[in-house]
Amino acid sequence: MSPALPPSIAVTPPADARQRLLEAATEIFADFGYEGASVRQITDRAGVNVAAVNYYFGDKEHLYIEAVKYAHACGTSEAMRREFPPDMHPADKLSHFIRGMVAGMHAPASVASMKLMMREMADPGKAAHVVVEEFIRPMAFRLRAILRELLPDLPEPKLMMTGFSVIGQILYYRQNKPISELIFGKDDIERLTADAVADHVVAFTFRALGVRRKGVTS
Repeated sequence: MSPALPPSIAVTPPADARQRLLEAATEIFADFGYEGASVRQITDRAGVNVAAVNYYFGDKEHLYIEAVKYAHACGTSEAMRREFPPDMHPADKLSHFIRGMVAGMHAPASVASMKLMMREMADPGKAAHVVVEEFIRPMAFRLRAILRELLPDLPEPKLMMTGFSVIGQILYYRQNKPISELIFGKDDIERLTADAVADHVVAFTFRALGVRRKGVTS
């Protein structure tokens, strides 16, 4: 009987296998959903052995959760997670929040990432709950705190709807880009750069809220 190879040689997948699995899983889950996708399809697309799924993720369900988190991260800007200086005016905080979110929405992201996120959020499962708990809820409460500081007398339901209005403006440019291109043409939509969108959303929001702050930083 030949001697067994050391575990590091025998079972450790290539160093980039985890990333390839995430990218392949994002594409396969986006096309077929959780139930319709198979681990074999994903590992074939990634060019790795089936055992790599267990090695890195444990099972198909955890691979799916990590793929949804990966898809969400593709549209998230690091600027959104930075702490504000303690003396920053709330209007400046709102401007920075909007610009950070717009930057994330305009970051290069695959069609599969957007498709997977939209699929999961339309019918939330365990992955959606993880993404909400780890990423979306903290950002939502951060925005609510900024709006409360800026609008201290606004009733809570109105404050929540104001936050929805801010987020809705930004999400439109990400989620509805393919339809917008069909309506207005790809060239016109491509001209809507991240800076142009951010400037518009900030100005529109400030006018709607009656914010007259001058010299708001970008």
